[in-house]
Amino acid sequence: MQRQITDFLNEDILKEELKKGNRQTMAFLMDEYHKPLCAYIYGLSNDYDLAQDIVQNVMIKIWEDRKRMTSTKSIKKYLYRAAYNRMLNHWRDNKKLLSIEEKHLEALHTYVENENHNSLKNQIELVRKEIEKLPTRCRETFLLSKQEGLTHIEIADFMNVSLRTVEAQMHKAFKILRERLENEITPILFLLFDLRQDDTY
Repeated sequence: MQRQITDFLNEDILKEELKKGNRQTMAFLMDEYHKPLCAYIYGLSNDYDLAQDIVQNVMIKIWEDRKRMTSTKSIKKYLYRAAYNRMLNHWRDNKKLLSIEEKHLEALHTYVENENHNSLKNQIELVRKEIEKLPTRCRETFLLSKQEGLTHIEIADFMNVSLRTVEAQMHKAFKILRERLENEITPILFLLFDLRQDDTY
């Protein structure tokens, strides 16, 4: 029987069709989870390329292990846990993770894992839309910092502006985003996107 993409919203059907090797299931999983997973891993690691690699590998792994997915309680939790574990392993291999940081990340992951997926997905999109609405110079500065991972000094050099100008643009970006989003998104996104009130911003 030919399945519709919407059929895969039913987890039992999704698992069964995945086990059968129905490639439509992967199209569904990519559409449903790829962006949220990338945003999640990027939010924890501040490494865009790493986030993309991890999510791609997780998607490949779930396809390779598709026949065992029927015994998995939740596909969503499997994906988030697999992505999280791969990120931790990468950091451990590169000696970038302290034990206290690992405990903090585990608490954060537990929150995300238990959060309503659609709600989290919608909120991530809301944040990204508001970032796109930032004034041009402000948005460029913000993305160089949060997407490309550049320091303020590196941004100043790249944009050929003063360090004070970079700091002013970052301050402006955080102020605008907090004002627009603070009452509309869960606290987790302030942590993931670093949209928090602090001494700097």
